[in-house]
Amino acid sequence: MNQRVDVRGLSCPLPVVAVRNKLLEIKKGILEVLIDTGTSKDNITRMATNADWKVVVREEDGEYLLTISK
Repeated sequence: MNQRVDVRGLSCPLPVVAVRNKLLEIKKGILEVLIDTGTSKDNITRMATNADWKVVVREEDGEYLLTISK
């Protein structure tokens, strides 16, 4: 089962910190992240790809679902 983190409504840098901590915890697998700002989407995508995770972004109704996998 995929793990999911909802960081909607959080101000930077909290979304990046929350996702980074979760990725460090799971080490590999799939993490779905719910985000409501483009800035958080960009920052989380950059952080995850720099740590060798693959990121797929889906936008729906002004919100984003990031599927981060390794």
